[in-house]
Amino acid sequence: MFDFITVFWGGISFIYTRFENTHEAIIDADTWARVQELRKNKRRPTRTGKTNMFSGIVRCADCGEKLYYCTSKNFEARQDHFVCSTSRLKGKEVCPTHYIRAVVLEQGVLAHLRLTIACVANHEEQFRKAMGAKQKADAKRELTAKRRQLTQAERRIAELDRLFKRIYEDNANGKLSDSRFQMLSDDYEQEQEELREKLLQLNEEINQQEEQAENIERFISKVHEYLDMDELTPAVLNDMVKAVYVHMPDTSNGHREQQIDISYDLVGILPASLLNDLQNGETA
Repeated sequence: MFDFITVFWGGISFIYTRFENTHEAIIDADTWARVQELRKNKRRPTRTGKTNMFSGIVRCADCGEKLYYCTSKNFEARQDHFVCSTSRLKGKEVCPTHYIRAVVLEQGVLAHLRLTIACVANHEEQFRKAMGAKQKADAKRELTAKRRQLTQAERRIAELDRLFKRIYEDNANGKLSDSRFQMLSDDYEQEQEELREKLLQLNEEINQQEEQAENIERFISKVHEYLDMDELTPAVLNDMVKAVYVHMPDTSNGHREQQIDISYDLVGILPASLLNDLQNGETA
């Protein structure tokens, strides 16, 4: 792919041509995309000058909005906390207060990361199968069927183009009445529009399915980078995690329990049942 760029200087125009992907990039496309995403979630210091690595990453599990990082010069580290921005700005009647202490959040995410890394590293093949990797026979069959549908839709669109041209010529030559031409052309156009929408959907599904296996392998590679992780750092968090969702606390049994869901980069939220099965060797 290339672009033409015209530059005027001193009354003379210069035309430059920019070619893309002609040499090895300084950073790969995945890293570039990840950096751009992180820039959108840039952490702004509070009035105290303090920041937290979870700012911009932690969200409310109910409304999906970000949680505010709350701190004070008088706070001890254990008092810093996050609270739902919707609840804080619009009231509890819009979204109940989701509150979690920063230290508790860090401990919970670190524990889950360690569990996930251990499960995936020790049971790679089981993890691939459980995640529905492309090499599974049923997934291959589904992918083949979608590609067949895609080819059929493309052929039918081309056929409709030929039919439309024919009825246009017949109408121009007086072989087809205006009303008949209008009815047929409307039908053909509607069918083509439906087929184009189907093409878009099929292409998206095929791309997602093909990328799924690649993402699983890339996630496994990431896991192996952190086998010896003993603390949670901003670098590890930003590389492994896309978002953390905090649920309302449950105090029904007299104790405060709170669920957090971690959406990992490349693979999303991993079900607890999957990790338990991997731990127990029950995934086949």
